[in-house]
Amino acid sequence: MRTYTDFALRSPIPDRGDGKRTVPRNSPPLVNAALDRPGGTLFHFDGEFSTLEDLIVGTFTGRNFGWLPGQKAEAIHHIAQVMRGDDGSGVIAQQFDGLPYRILFTGGNPAIPDELRLPPEFRAFIGSGTDQEIFDAVVKVVAAYVRQPLFSQSDDAGNLIRSPFDVFLSRNGLPQQPNSGETPLDYSRRLLTLVNGLASPQFVTSNPNRPDGKFQFHNTHLFALGAQELAGLKIFLREPSTPPTASPAEVAAGQIGNCLACHAAPNFTDFKLHNTGIAQSEYNGIHGNGAFMAFTIPTLATRTSNDLPATEQHPTATESFRSIPVLANPALTDLGVWNIFLNLDMPNPQAKIRAMLCDEHLPLACPADSILLDEAIARFKTPGLRDLGHSAPYMHNGQFDTLDNAVGFYLGSSSRARAGTLRNGINALRGIALLPADIAPLVAFLKSLNEDYQ
Repeated sequence: MRTYTDFALRSPIPDRGDGKRTVPRNSPPLVNAALDRPGGTLFHFDGEFSTLEDLIVGTFTGRNFGWLPGQKAEAIHHIAQVMRGDDGSGVIAQQFDGLPYRILFTGGNPAIPDELRLPPEFRAFIGSGTDQEIFDAVVKVVAAYVRQPLFSQSDDAGNLIRSPFDVFLSRNGLPQQPNSGETPLDYSRRLLTLVNGLASPQFVTSNPNRPDGKFQFHNTHLFALGAQELAGLKIFLREPSTPPTASPAEVAAGQIGNCLACHAAPNFTDFKLHNTGIAQSEYNGIHGNGAFMAFTIPTLATRTSNDLPATEQHPTATESFRSIPVLANPALTDLGVWNIFLNLDMPNPQAKIRAMLCDEHLPLACPADSILLDEAIARFKTPGLRDLGHSAPYMHNGQFDTLDNAVGFYLGSSSRARAGTLRNGINALRGIALLPADIAPLVAFLKSLNEDYQ
């Protein structure tokens, strides 16, 4: 019950003799990962995959499953052979009437119980299909499965219902989702106004004599939203008076999280791509302060396929800019979306990434590709914040073990953004004005977003 993620700072991969034992990134949760969103889906922290099906193809035939670039056809053949060779005797198959794949995928066999019968659009002939046909059928059913894990919703209005935060909204008669035509950002701003107007907030309590709810799987977390969590919610939603930069007086006073800029309710993500300074923090921690600012990054004119991730077309590429930084080699770092944008080997996500980068320039015209590529440096996809209690460690590189450290990072990152020492940082960072005393209520609020999922 870890929202379909793992415990690793960076997820482990099989050893193929190339010295790589982990991927460069932390594993993001899959619960709610396939939610509909403006502009369509992007998957992986760098937006490499534009559809869930593309993600599954890349996973089954990629380094995570032990395949090297250039071995895609071999991987597809292997999976097809596994499907053909299944006789239903495996441990998992025995949990489902011991039916082999060749029977399950036909769908119409009378031996298949109704609850295991595939709908017609998922059926395939495992015994006679080509490798590609069988592989495509596997991808299709796995994609259907991955779309199912969702945080719990009611049957009527579709409101999220099982976190202390959602119960608090319901108990106080507050809206739980945007109105028709209202953006999540505007909804979050309206929510702050309504929360500030509560004369006598009705808190969610974990009192064992009168519980307002309980977790089934978060055994160490209280199901509560009290005064401290409410204070954290207000900090989370509060913006600077003159965006995007907090005034010196606001910086001194604190209590401005400006978190809604990237993590608007109710999903607590804008589904976009941002640079919050994590890559710079990791690189500087290894090579010294200022090292990332001085780091030479190829331009659109100088970047070559050898700089980019290894692919079927370029299996021997160095992947220097999608690598784990190490002291022995200052040329290695992880630049996130920079590796994908304008990468000719990865055509599918280009339109979506371009739209996100261009939107930040509205109402002005979108700048030249060379400028957009520079603006893609060290950007990563914004994660959702629901159920963080089941998805540690945090950030794309697993840099922080605790929420206290993850929230505390933004004190320094926002200061660097205002000082101009954060390379390509998101403008919203300049609007954060937090003091050390603000960390505890913010963390308490984030824990009130914990919930079970169905």
